[in-house]
Amino acid sequence: MSESSRSGSAGNTPAARTAFACVALVLTMGGLAFASSPLYDLFCKATGFDGTPRRADASSAVASDDSMVVRFDTNVAPSLPWRFQSEVREVTAKLGETKTVFFRVKNVGTTPTTGIATFNVQPALMGGYFFKIQCFCFNEQTLQPGETMEFPVVFYIDPDVRKDSNTAQWSEMTLSYTYFASKNGQPTAALATPSGTGTKSNF
Repeated sequence: MSESSRSGSAGNTPAARTAFACVALVLTMGGLAFASSPLYDLFCKATGFDGTPRRADASSAVASDDSMVVRFDTNVAPSLPWRFQSEVREVTAKLGETKTVFFRVKNVGTTPTTGIATFNVQPALMGGYFFKIQCFCFNEQTLQPGETMEFPVVFYIDPDVRKDSNTAQWSEMTLSYTYFASKNGQPTAALATPSGTGTKSNF
């Protein structure tokens, strides 16, 4: 046997194949870990999984006489000196009807600060039937000391919610927002405290 043949055979030994498989596995797992967060976010936004509202350009559904109460919950992380409230505590929305609700934030601190809002809906299964047409969530907002801003949320509830045996009997849901201090477009904290849970306050 030639020297080159012996060298080629050595490269195909069980030990060599096992080593190659281990390296490939490590590289694959590393790639999945890197991509898992963006992929998970895309999956949630596309399917409504884990209480994530879905995006829509406009409601193509026909409004019905059936309706659902939508409650609004507003929170601010301790590191952000803001007040954050919805204009109303709740609305009654006909299924398929486009609704608009305004939210107000105020910087009560002494320096400019930048915040970013995250959101979800409860019960979580409603994420697949709650569609946002316009929302301020995941957009950085910078407020000067004492500055107040208002943002609209435009949404509708898919009438198909009544065709799902898991959600057919539900009469209410909660849309929850939490403002965090922002760094490089990402929320910087995982803890939040209520700032009124949707009731009006003196700004």
